[in-house]
Amino acid sequence: MAESARRGRGGGGAARRAERNAVSFETAKFIERNIPNFEILTEEAMQVIETNAEIVLEEVGVNFLDNPAAIQRWRDAGAEIDGERVRIPRGLARKLCATAPSQYTQHARNPARNVVVGGNNLVLAPVYGPPFVRDAVGGRRYATMEDFNKFVKLGYMSKWLHHSGGTVCEPTDVPVNKRHLDMLYAHMTLSDKPFMGSVTEPSRAQDSVDMCKILFGEEFVRDNTVMTSLININSPMTFDDVMMGALEVYAQNNQACIISPFIVGGAMAPVSVAGTLTQVLAETLAGIAYSQLIRPGAPVIMGAFVTSIDMNSGAPTFGTPEAAHITYGAGQLARRLNLPYRSAGSFCGSKLPDAQAAYETANSLNMGLLAGVNFMLHSCGWLEGGLVSSFEKFVMDADQLGTLHHLARGVEIDENAQAMDAIREVGPGGHYLGCAHTQNNFKTAFWKSDLLDYKPFETWEDEGARDTQALATLRVEKMLADYQAPALDPAIREALDAFVAQKKSAEPDSFM
Repeated sequence: MAESARRGRGGGGAARRAERNAVSFETAKFIERNIPNFEILTEEAMQVIETNAEIVLEEVGVNFLDNPAAIQRWRDAGAEIDGERVRIPRGLARKLCATAPSQYTQHARNPARNVVVGGNNLVLAPVYGPPFVRDAVGGRRYATMEDFNKFVKLGYMSKWLHHSGGTVCEPTDVPVNKRHLDMLYAHMTLSDKPFMGSVTEPSRAQDSVDMCKILFGEEFVRDNTVMTSLININSPMTFDDVMMGALEVYAQNNQACIISPFIVGGAMAPVSVAGTLTQVLAETLAGIAYSQLIRPGAPVIMGAFVTSIDMNSGAPTFGTPEAAHITYGAGQLARRLNLPYRSAGSFCGSKLPDAQAAYETANSLNMGLLAGVNFMLHSCGWLEGGLVSSFEKFVMDADQLGTLHHLARGVEIDENAQAMDAIREVGPGGHYLGCAHTQNNFKTAFWKSDLLDYKPFETWEDEGARDTQALATLRVEKMLADYQAPALDPAIREALDAFVAQKKSAEPDSFM
């Protein structure tokens, strides 16, 4: 259930102001869509893409690099092996994918924050992976562990965000071989929302599983999914030993993986929408099938991180029509496989949380909702093509995620929604502000931003004529000042402390 600070009591405006200013750590339930998905591909188009993807797997094949065990698994499954090239007979990958579940529950340490991934659901998780952070005070700089902890706290306190995420920024002041321990510890202690595991080396994936056994209990982790982690494919059609090694650890332990191409159209895939969708489907079929060779029934998400390229500069572009076409189409292909789908996010190429960022992000978020995405990584905080995690943009995006919740509700048509009593009461020439229907529904009738400014010009000017970034800076400061850590059993915290300390002392620091 929602956690909230005790609200002040009193009369009139003072009570209402106290209620508005009270600390709240409420989290909305994951989105359950009551609206149709937008489908851009015809049946004929889907059949063409599916057929072509099978041809790619059978004739071109995929590479599994530096992983003899993977090659042997594929050989035993019936694939044709040529060195590190794996050619998969038509229908084999799809047959293997059939054992993957259509949806799964990821458990949080607070059961009220569990999420169900798949079906008509949409789970929102924050930005992932940037080495830099930006705020209005310090500007653009390399991320630190202190920055990471702040993002986890903001994610925990953001109402519309269901998931704590993973590498919300890359803390460069901590050794590469040890920072995964600090990041996981932060997610486990500073938040009680679900989180992601480490994938940068198989042993770090195993550390993630072992820390979860401390947090949840060994038996619980054995029987339940408590992590969803990101496995990127090196497009085009290459699976490296690091990512596949992490996938092997998670699949063996029944932990979920997002198996996702990382494609910039025109660089790592064809420039055409149909050609890119063919490659996306071929790559995800191979990756998901491999997860099922490790453990049939292991939970997986079909991913599609796809954007286009600026043909003049070579820079990736976001919020484009072509990206939308691919996102919609990949959603249809995922549903044909009966698998959860990951795509979209708060994507933008802007260097600042400005108008460009807002336009591109709005396009990207809305296409994700309409495409039937089930797990949306990068849903808040993304800036500069994914190089930067922005504090201001994090809260700006997190606020706007509320619109996705409300859009997904669809249109109610019950007796109250029909409002016939109100129409009769007001009649021609009247207004609805004081009628009974408005009085009964005004608190919940409209979604309201907790950030954007709707005041009259004079009031806005008297308060400093602040733009949205300035308002977001104040909101970041207030949220961090109001933060209260969720309770955690002291014995569990001590065990996590001991595990992290032992792991860190076992090897020298490495920044490579």
